[in-house]
Amino acid sequence: MQAELATFLQQYDANQVFVIRSVRSAYPMRFPTFELEDGEDAKSLSVAEKIWMWLTEQGATRKALLINIGGGTTCDLGGFVAATYLRGIDYINIPTTLLAMVDAAVGGKTGVNLGGLKNRVGAFYPPKLVITDSSFLQTLPTEEVLSGYGEIIKCALLESEERFSAALNSLERYIEEKADVDTDIIAAAREYKERVVAQDPQERDWRKVLNFGHTAGHALEEKTRARHGYCVVWGMIVELYLSVIKLGCSKEPLTKLSQIMLTYYGRPNCNCKQSSELVDLMYKDKKNDCAQEINFTLLRNIGEPAINQTATVEEIREGIEYLFSL
Repeated sequence: MQAELATFLQQYDANQVFVIRSVRSAYPMRFPTFELEDGEDAKSLSVAEKIWMWLTEQGATRKALLINIGGGTTCDLGGFVAATYLRGIDYINIPTTLLAMVDAAVGGKTGVNLGGLKNRVGAFYPPKLVITDSSFLQTLPTEEVLSGYGEIIKCALLESEERFSAALNSLERYIEEKADVDTDIIAAAREYKERVVAQDPQERDWRKVLNFGHTAGHALEEKTRARHGYCVVWGMIVELYLSVIKLGCSKEPLTKLSQIMLTYYGRPNCNCKQSSELVDLMYKDKKNDCAQEINFTLLRNIGEPAINQTATVEEIREGIEYLFSL
């Protein structure tokens, strides 16, 4: 990692390199550094403003480079700051969590939350480089790694039955055999996302496949305040249920993922009595094209995603109730 970073930095003035680093990321840097608190609360316009002011005080110009070191919050917020400071400066991501390695650090989606709604304000602004170092994973708690596997499983379901089986096997080895996270699994998820993004950088069409599990998942995340990857797993179960009843998807992936959830992730800490609140949150999701409809990415089968799908409120509640019945 150090050699790759050193080579990349040769094209920048050392006095114009700045770092945003999560307080949990112990990786030392010799450049001016803004320490960022962990958690979703840091993804706000008020924190972005503090960083804009800090960059101004540091004398950052349009030729500056911002290095983001940390998890998804750091990558999302740091990318947004880079996209908006002086109308755009270069940045790179060095993700330190599994979730960030396969999701937030890749693809160029940047953003902050607004009024409790995830990533409501943001920009499509890709990093110049993403450096992935699996040694960071050795210090992560199990729950953080499980959260990352949520996004890995999502990409696998979108890609193929072979990838889905490989992802589940890798997760089971990590938990049951205390094995390291398989770097091939990380690379496969990242490469899948990069291929999709290359076809549709600004989510006009096909990139919407990556939203699988996220319409219900974001609502559950707002309600439970649980880790993102856990909410994606729960969201995928709701949306696989919809896939079965609306598109005729096989029940097998729903059954397998339900068992994985019960074994490793547990149930969300809310219940079906709150299904109306969850549906209301889904109506506010930024992915909706129409205020009267909720937009989903569903599966016709493993490896066959279908974008721009809708469901009735009754069908969505059925999916939520299935999740809570497990």
